[in-house]
Amino acid sequence: MITIANAENYLKSRIPENIDNMLKIWEEFKLFAKEDVIGEEEKAILFQCGVYNFTEEKLFYYDFVRQFTDEVDGCIQQLHCEFVFEPVKELNKLEASEWYFDTDGEIEDFFNEIENLEEFKIPMNYTPLRFNFYQEEV
Repeated sequence: MITIANAENYLKSRIPENIDNMLKIWEEFKLFAKEDVIGEEEKAILFQCGVYNFTEEKLFYYDFVRQFTDEVDGCIQQLHCEFVFEPVKELNKLEASEWYFDTDGEIEDFFNEIENLEEFKIPMNYTPLRFNFYQEEV
């Protein structure tokens, strides 16, 4: 049984420690995205990437996100599987922000669309500097 409170630990136990296997993490994230979470008002999934200056240094962020809206208090939390890269020339030009909500149709169609994006495919050819895995209130 997955709840909003234990979602981070649940997914963390399923993803490999080796950040070089980005595709494996994506596959685990997709399985997790299909699961029901107790207390979740709606299912919301986000794929986003781009060059940002979050830490006083421009880096390329490549992020799989599951967003939870608590049906009791409306609190919103996001669980991130975030890869960080040097902003090399080929990555520098990439930017995407693609949302899926359970009212949008089949989640598999969303995953297929994402996997066909150049913004999704190109970073798979690079080795990330680090992998950040965290859940936060937004």
